[in-house]
Parts: sequence; structure tokens; C-alpha cells
Amino acid sequence: MLFICYPKCTTCQKAKKFLDDNSIPYTERNIKEQNPTYDEIKSWQELSGLPMKKFFNTSGVLYRSMKLADKLPTMSDEEQLRFLETDGMLVKRPLLIGDDFVLVGFKEAEWERLKNIK
Repeated sequence: MLFICYPKCTTCQKAKKFLDDNSIPYTERNIKEQNPTYDEIKSWQELSGLPMKKFFNTSGVLYRSMKLADKLPTMSDEEQLRFLETDGMLVKRPLLIGDDFVLVGFKEAEWERLKNIK
């Protein structure tokens, strides 16, 4: 599994602790150092079945300063993908990508099923 996070993010720290505490193997990738590409985000969005908006870090400083809350409703998925690929800080985190799933953000109840994956 690929665990994409920002190490200074407290939610990412909680998610990492959950993975470690439950001996769930993963490869870690710092989203600030290696931003997800257009193709990666597109494939994760398709696999997750979530709307593109769910991949935006809506509580982030950059999201607010760019006034994306006002712009997203009129943007196509293509335009949203182009924004997301420009800066990892726009992307909701953490992301956990497996062969057949994508988890966006850390909600412990959703991550509980991972305990059966070893």
C-alpha cells in the first residue's frame, strides 16, 4: 500500500500511528516532496468512486487563499485535476492506496477493515 502524507499534519500522524500499531505494511510518500501527478489523481479518483472535490484539502491555507470553494462548482473534473497536480498542499491527506481501494483522509472507522489485510 502507498501511504501519502504530510509529516507535519497531525491527522497524517494519527493515520501513520494506526498503520504502525496494527502492523499494516505501507510505503510512505511525502506529498510536499513528491506531489501526486495528474494521472495518479485521476486513477485514484476513479478507483475510489468519490467526487473530485473530495480530493481537495478544503481546510488548507492554499485552498482558502485561492478561493477554490467559490471556483470548484464551476470547474470541470479536468480543470480540478490540473489544480490538484500543481501543489501537494491542495490535496486532501492522508491518502492510502491499495490494489483495489483508495482512502482519502483519516477516519478510523473506515480504516478498521485494513486490520484484516497483511
